[in-house]
This record gives sequence, structure tokens and C-alpha cells, in this order.
Amino acid sequence: MRLRVEFTTEPFDLEEAPAHAVAAREVIQRAQLDAVDVGPFGNTAEGEADRVLGAVAALLRDSLESGATRVSLQVNVIGEGTP
Repeated sequence: MRLRVEFTTEPFDLEEAPAHAVAAREVIQRAQLDAVDVGPFGNTAEGEADRVLGAVAALLRDSLESGATRVSLQVNVIGEGTP
């Protein structure tokens, strides 16, 4: 099964990326996922379920330990015919 994760961390800082956002992005970039898109207000990545779920656990742990007060995420099953 393939999954897509979309996430943001808060609080926001429009001047520079906070430590919690950097930590979450580093987890996703190291996770060997496909279609990684890192942006200032949201991030997405796709991959096999085991890799995505492992990355989600790590990004929650690392971003909360780095000062996030909220992590919003959505995980979707993707496959044929899924946009």
C-alpha cells in the first residue's frame, strides 16, 4: 500500500524556519520517500506504507522535542485513480 502524508508544524515564523519545522523536514528528507515537496506552509511526501508511517512517528517525536506546539497531518491511501 502507498500513502501520502501532508503536514505542518506550529508555531509559524515568517522570518525563518523554526527548529521544529527544520526537524520535521529533515526526517522526511531522510526517509527515502517519493514526491517530497517541502514548502513554507506545508509539506507532502509519498511512499510505501511502512516508510511513511515510520517517518510520521519520527517527525512527530522530533518536531515536538524541538518546540512544536501543534503538528497537523493527514495521511491518505493512494493508488490507481487517486489524485
